[in-house]
Amino acid sequence: MHRNLTNSIRTIMDEWIPPAVRDSKWFMYPFFWYWYKGDKTTIRAYMDFKTRVWSMTTEEYVHLYSVLRKNSRAASRPTDLNDACINTMLERLDRTATTLIDIGCGNGFFLKQVAKLGKYELHACDVMPHVDVGEGIHYHQGLIESLPFPDNAFDIVTCHHTIEHITNLAPAIQELKRIARKQLIIVTPRQRYYYYTLDEHVNFFQMQGQLEAIIGVETHECLNLDGDWLYIGTMK
Repeated sequence: MHRNLTNSIRTIMDEWIPPAVRDSKWFMYPFFWYWYKGDKTTIRAYMDFKTRVWSMTTEEYVHLYSVLRKNSRAASRPTDLNDACINTMLERLDRTATTLIDIGCGNGFFLKQVAKLGKYELHACDVMPHVDVGEGIHYHQGLIESLPFPDNAFDIVTCHHTIEHITNLAPAIQELKRIARKQLIIVTPRQRYYYYTLDEHVNFFQMQGQLEAIIGVETHECLNLDGDWLYIGTMK
């Protein structure tokens, strides 16, 4: 499903359905069954995700995202980004920059869009040992909480639909800020907390001020675009 459609469905479910019903295991089970294609092992893993994730090893975490998530319908869509976020980011990229890295790059969809501009040296980083992110894009394996790069390593750092999945949020944000020299761009859902969600999230950013305080770049914009926050910080 396209991100714009899933955001619309999420808004209806999270805002219109009474919380006691919306966060019931029995109400949500058919949605999990559909989203994870009826695979009972995967359904159990993700229905209990918010309890299990806090004690997972790095290997278990990588397995969850690299193996089990292949049974998710999300695996078949090209990107988690909605159209408004993609277009706004491409318009707002710092044109004086020469290097850009996407942390939590997934399949490299956004980097391929940036590559069409023909302006930046592009890098990608994710937890998987190797990902084919596209010709001419340099891939690095790494954890967001301890990125394998020196300070101010890249002019632009982007991070899309990743911080909502991170159990150690504070060090992850600090790492993104540490390696960004000119611009930090983060996209994350504008979402109310529920235990049973189809998206493996552990952090929820319903309020703009909450997200702004957590990221903490003094000069920034925070835009609400079709159900997702787009945060653009200018580094000093």
